[in-house]
Amino acid sequence: MEHKRSLLKLIDFYLVTDSVLSKKGTLSDVENAVTAGCRIVQYREKSRSTKDMILEASQIKTLCGSEAIFLVNDRVDVALAVDADGVHIGQDDMHISTARNLLGPDKIIGLTVHNVEEALEAERNGADYVGLGPIFDTTTKNDAGDGIGPESIRAVKDAIDVPIVAIGGINKQNCESVIVGGSDSLVAISAVVCSDDVARETKDFIDIIKQFKE
Repeated sequence: MEHKRSLLKLIDFYLVTDSVLSKKGTLSDVENAVTAGCRIVQYREKSRSTKDMILEASQIKTLCGSEAIFLVNDRVDVALAVDADGVHIGQDDMHISTARNLLGPDKIIGLTVHNVEEALEAERNGADYVGLGPIFDTTTKNDAGDGIGPESIRAVKDAIDVPIVAIGGINKQNCESVIVGGSDSLVAISAVVCSDDVARETKDFIDIIKQFKE
């Protein structure tokens, strides 16, 4: 698990699955993204039964292997059932301390935040990283709210020590501002899972991120 935790400091592209938008299916997206170098995968599924989620999550865990961190969105029970590397939770989900009590000290917990105050509270409560956004306006998540702008990343970066994953409306045309702004990683859901070639799109994002991190 220490190896997986160390990946948090190195993450470049963060995949969030979306079975509704996906052209090739969740398992195909994960396999192609990990093969292309993605090192963190969040399984987000809103429409399947718990039984089906556990089965698919187990398959995703196998695809991630030792190469990528595997997190389950919201569902601590599913994460526990498949021994995932951790969970990502939202502001209205289970409190971090409750998730930590259930998952134990070694699992990774990320929290969605929208501003400096929420980021500081997340770090105080033990979040291993924060997902900041939406950076730009997005239609992927209906309740995401208005984009907070890439300039907001620097304020959060200066306030906390844990890694920042930027999310919301990010594509290859605007991701430079996200990385230059200070984000450690980024999520581009529709730009990747709606593609005919998830591996190529993932690799393109990784190359762009590395270019502006150097």
